[in-house]
Amino acid sequence: MKILVTGGTGLVGSRFIHKTAGKYQFTVLSRSPEQARKQLPDNVEVIAGLHDIADFCLFDGVINLAGEPIADKRWTPLQKQRICHSRWDLTQQLVTRMKACEHPPSVFISGSAIGYYGRQGNRPVSENNHTVHDEFTHQVCQRWEQIAMQAASDATRVCLLRTGVVLDKDRGALPKMAMPVKLGVGGKIASGTQILSWIHIDDMVSAIEHLLENHRCSGPYNLTAPEPETNAVFTRILAETLHRPDFFIVPAFVLKILMGEAADMVITGQHVIPERLQESGFHFRYPALPAALQQIYA
Repeated sequence: MKILVTGGTGLVGSRFIHKTAGKYQFTVLSRSPEQARKQLPDNVEVIAGLHDIADFCLFDGVINLAGEPIADKRWTPLQKQRICHSRWDLTQQLVTRMKACEHPPSVFISGSAIGYYGRQGNRPVSENNHTVHDEFTHQVCQRWEQIAMQAASDATRVCLLRTGVVLDKDRGALPKMAMPVKLGVGGKIASGTQILSWIHIDDMVSAIEHLLENHRCSGPYNLTAPEPETNAVFTRILAETLHRPDFFIVPAFVLKILMGEAADMVITGQHVIPERLQESGFHFRYPALPAALQQIYA
């Protein structure tokens, strides 16, 4: 199976490629090809642009994971534009190329995020049972998904990855969350009652493989563990795993000063359930947080 991947050097993309490089034949689109070649297995082809692909019909699948990190910088008007267009523009280019094929790739797996739902409080939400809160994260994801779904046809099924916080020891959000805990100044954020919907990196990678291989899967899927936790409980379990205290509190106003509007993602929370993923037959290796963190920090 020949697969084109965007975002192949990111946390999820690189782990997926390293896990399945013996199973699939990968072509990776990267703005830094030389750096990508150093990070990825030797048998992975790396290209600098879609113009390097003469015929999209050669691919059996496309996995689209590229995008400007959403929480790394304050949401200035310019940064919001970068966040949006790094997702929307490339996805539109991929869709245009696929639709121009006489025999297009049979599956298009495209990134999204649980930010699609906006702030939800502690009410459980699933793909089939939710009311969105119309704010920036929803607007980004909604348009991103709309563009991706344009590729859907009798020949191509589209799966949308509404991803939660991906837990990995060295990359992503967890190292930033663990740092204050390791320094002995960890603790809950604001009230601590806001729900954090997370997923272990191994389950994230396995879920993508599951969606890639199961021909009946299409539409949106929540890539989150079935047992989300409140921020307070998450921090306590993290501190216990690292054998550190967690009695500090980070006030909401401090986060707002540091992060601006982006702080709302951390303060409000979302209780997201992977209903459709489980209904499709996927089984989580790490459904609960204690085992997930124990494995990560073993």
